[in-house]
Amino acid sequence: MKEKPLILITNDDGIHATGIVALVEVALQFGDVFVVAPDKPQSGMGHAITINSTIRVHKSMAHNGAVAWSCSGTPVDCVKMAIIKLLPRRPDLCLSGINHGANHSINIIYSGTMSAAMEGAIEGIPSIGFSLLNYSIDADFTAAKVYCSKVIAYTLEHGMEKGVCLNVNIPNLELDQLMGIKVCRQARGTWEEALDERKDPSGSSYYWLTGKFKSFEPEAEDTDVYALDKGFVSVVPSQFDMTAHQSLLKFEKLSSTNS
Repeated sequence: MKEKPLILITNDDGIHATGIVALVEVALQFGDVFVVAPDKPQSGMGHAITINSTIRVHKSMAHNGAVAWSCSGTPVDCVKMAIIKLLPRRPDLCLSGINHGANHSINIIYSGTMSAAMEGAIEGIPSIGFSLLNYSIDADFTAAKVYCSKVIAYTLEHGMEKGVCLNVNIPNLELDQLMGIKVCRQARGTWEEALDERKDPSGSSYYWLTGKFKSFEPEAEDTDVYALDKGFVSVVPSQFDMTAHQSLLKFEKLSSTNS
């Protein structure tokens, strides 16, 4: 008999987040599921790893029958720990999410959810990050689970190029309101940020980082931001090669300055 796929699941919202419970429920339809996730929220950690302190793991309560471990480290630490120490073999698929909140456009740089998926890609494992455009702790993942299932099934059937992961964002809509899936590119955009300054009881200042996302190309129809605005689930094939290939020729003559 063919061995069931081994599926690793992690996130950045923490092992007790409702989003990861929803993703485990979906993944169990496809194979044996192993959860290694942060023991506390780790949103915005990007590709951070723990190098100046210890990392601890503890067996956690099973998520719908899946083996589960909580990890004191970052989302990327969780993937490393799973592959190097905890899993019985290399996983066939690495899933991250379902994140509470968007990870479209430039958000992929900051996202712990997507960095965990990217770490899976670095390891040569087909990897997918899922995000629902709803930041509420009580978010309804019913529709999201349907589309997670579609993307997982397609990936297991068709595979994925090494070094690539999928960034999947799902609008916060009812299932019958979603328009389907659109494979697209990452929109160019930025965060217009500010630091909200407040005073503690001793009179010392402290700050909250705030901001508003701004797309540089709101009318471009081939981007994830546009797709999401139109009610589509956006799927962006992403990679860790950050070389600006289009600029190599422009700076080629710089090499001649060595002589």
